[in-house]
Amino acid sequence: MKSVRKALRDGELEKDTYDRLVCGDCEKALKTENDPDQIKTVRICPECDAEWKEIR
Repeated sequence: MKSVRKALRDGELEKDTYDRLVCGDCEKALKTENDPDQIKTVRICPECDAEWKEIR
């Protein structure tokens, strides 16, 4: 699982006009999955089910 920052640099993720993260392939806004026991947040594309991690 790649980090959000690395995926933005590689072009896998983009930001829309409202600074929301968008999947580069599907062009869908990413969903957020928060686990209170974890230090990371998982961002998931609802279309292709790709996942990226984001450190809080």
